Amino acid sequence: MEKKNNDEQFNKLMTIIIVISLAVLVFFLVKPLLLAIISGIILAFVFSPVYDWFYKKTNSKNLSATIVLVIIVLIIIIPIWYFTPIIIKQSIQLFSASQQIDLIVPLKKIFPSLFASDAFSTEVGIIFKNFILKTSNQVTNTLAQIILNAPVLVLQFLVVAFTFFFVLRDKEMLIEYVRSILPFSKDIEDKLFNYSKSITSSVIYGQIFIGIIQGIIAGIGFFIFGVPNALFLTLLAIVASMIPMIGPVLIWVPVVIYLFIAGNNFSAIGVAIFGIFASSIDNFLKPIFISRRTRMHSSLVLIGMIGGLFLFGILGFILGPLILAYLLVILEIYRNKKTPGLIIVENTEKK
Repeated sequence: MEKKNNDEQFNKLMTIIIVISLAVLVFFLVKPLLLAIISGIILAFVFSPVYDWFYKKTNSKNLSATIVLVIIVLIIIIPIWYFTPIIIKQSIQLFSASQQIDLIVPLKKIFPSLFASDAFSTEVGIIFKNFILKTSNQVTNTLAQIILNAPVLVLQFLVVAFTFFFVLRDKEMLIEYVRSILPFSKDIEDKLFNYSKSITSSVIYGQIFIGIIQGIIAGIGFFIFGVPNALFLTLLAIVASMIPMIGPVLIWVPVVIYLFIAGNNFSAIGVAIFGIFASSIDNFLKPIFISRRTRMHSSLVLIGMIGGLFLFGILGFILGPLILAYLLVILEIYRNKKTPGLIIVENTEKK
């Protein structure tokens, strides 16, 4: 009997060792494609309602997933093909022009006592110029790397497309499989999936999607009032709008100041109106997109975005908050309290 127990323990130990070894090998195997796979899964989550609509009309999973995939490819490829050369050109022009701007003169007018010393003014001017030069070099190097790595990016995009198609088509089977390997009770599993789905929607729609809308609204103001390099500034406004507690104000306020300094008062006022509208529109849109959803504290979203940016690059804007959110979801389930959570809050606003 004792020998049988020892054999069973040995077999269990060997099984665990083999599974862990294979899991480590698989991780290193898919590591170069991990971000592409995760991107495909996120896109499948975002466009799942679109797939469901087509599936009701066609009653075919393959056809519905194919239609949505074609739509996604067109949405991604056409803007990249058309706008990338323009963005590269405008980014270079913007940073070249910014190196010629003397920021000390307007700063002396705004803060005369602070910039009374010529030595201090010169030092601040050097710091500004070095910052602009370093930023422009970084942007140029990043764009150059994107062009040089175009074949790799194409392969990554193919992985995104395949992952998107199969996750969209087989999402029910995938969810059931994940449920089958989770070591939790059914009640905990239901809570985990409900919280995860809700908070993923909150981050993607409440932060990313609304941020894109805010950036586009600010960009419309740039185009209408003839701001130079408007397309690149719109892209910057979209990125800034996705960041909690920052928003498009980080982009449109410097543009307004620049226009006032240049004497374009009418354009400055017009851009400011669009900027204020863009900055405040989330107060109207968030209740629509994340009403009755579980949401994460905005400061934690910010921490997740910054950490994700350092770890994953630009995709970390989405991955960072989600990884942090899933950990907090498990902690909230473990906490199992009826009192409101500090870090994850149940939104009870009515639609």
